[in-house]
Amino acid sequence: MTADEAQRDMRLSYLSGAPGMLASALAWLVAGFFALRASPSSAVLALFAGGMFIHPVGVLLCKAMGRPGQHAKENPLGALALENTGWLLLCLPIAYAVAQYNMLWFFPAMLFVIGGRYLTFHTLFGLRIYWVCGAVLAFAGYLLAAFKSQPHVAAFAGSAVEAAFASAILLRARRAAMD
Repeated sequence: MTADEAQRDMRLSYLSGAPGMLASALAWLVAGFFALRASPSSAVLALFAGGMFIHPVGVLLCKAMGRPGQHAKENPLGALALENTGWLLLCLPIAYAVAQYNMLWFFPAMLFVIGGRYLTFHTLFGLRIYWVCGAVLAFAGYLLAAFKSQPHVAAFAGSAVEAAFASAILLRARRAAMD
């Protein structure tokens, strides 16, 4: 399988990653409501708990949208998808430690982590929009930390950015399917 074929398989199997990004946006949204209505600590737990469901919910959304939600077994990019998930999991304790020092930094730190992860999605899906998405998430994290934004504001910002990029990726995928 060539690199182009592997990326095409990932785009077709996972609808260019948009359903997973929508599931992630939902996790951020739920965390925002927990931060607003309960406490920042409960919002951290909500994001961690919601994060565990991003892939399964993304796969369900893929299937609901007529895609398999599973790449070909011989696709070499499957290893990269697993490896960057490992990197994400290794960063979670760092973000949690940051929250113990200053709760206002947790969600901005997570925006940096998620933004960095999305940079590798360019290689997974062959879409430059993931470079832009990663940069926007990191910049949002920087601004939110610099302006000492409340946790609910930062969580809602993460949700909004991911929902906007997921929508753009879905539109692109729809246009590509029509061509």
